[in-house]
Amino acid sequence: MEKKPTSVVVGVGAERGLGAALCRRFAAGGYHVLVAGRTAAKVEQVAKSLEAAGGSAEPMAVDATVEADVIRLFDRAMAPGAGREPADLVAFNAGVNQKIDLRELSAKDFEEFWRIGCFGGFLVGREAARRLVPLGRGTVLFTGASASLRGKPGFAHFSAAKAGLRMLAQSMAREYGPMGIHVAHVVIDGGINGHRLVSRRPEAVKERGEDGLLGIDAIAETYWHLHQQPRSAWAQEIDLRPYKESF
Repeated sequence: MEKKPTSVVVGVGAERGLGAALCRRFAAGGYHVLVAGRTAAKVEQVAKSLEAAGGSAEPMAVDATVEADVIRLFDRAMAPGAGREPADLVAFNAGVNQKIDLRELSAKDFEEFWRIGCFGGFLVGREAARRLVPLGRGTVLFTGASASLRGKPGFAHFSAAKAGLRMLAQSMAREYGPMGIHVAHVVIDGGINGHRLVSRRPEAVKERGEDGLLGIDAIAETYWHLHQQPRSAWAQEIDLRPYKESF
């Protein structure tokens, strides 16, 4: 029986979210998926749905800001298992966002946004590099945002974290690309038609309409394409937005 390759998706929440969409796409591509996120019930539900659809998945409750959790995740990802190969595809999708006036932003909150959006990416990126470089192959993908490129009023904390994550991705790409590791950063420029936006700002969803929002499965298809790119033409950064979005 041929063994399945293994993928790791960090930052999985609701089934109608980007993390879960990435899990579905990787599973559809023949991968065993380690479904990693902070909330055990959510990652377990996503893993169950993948299994029910004929995929192969394993839930792991992981806080990406805790070094021991990330190391444990990659120990599991790289350990030879029944019917699966060590991981060669990693996606970091963790992040939170909230508009906060800088004058009202506490030091604790600023650090927390940075820890989730940037420090977590460092831990995942470092462990991925440690495990993939000896293999001489693999893909590491980071979810960015328009805030990765520019700061906006009320979002200094989010922009600081996302800009840092972008620089991490660039540095990793330059350092490990020549060693066979494809590192790419995906700028998500626009609202995502997923659980978070639908539940928190339904009026925005109604106003923009389906074509005015990014589809989670369409985004996931681009991540898969990045993983499939031949190394003679690797993309390091790509930006995605609805065709109606101004930029």
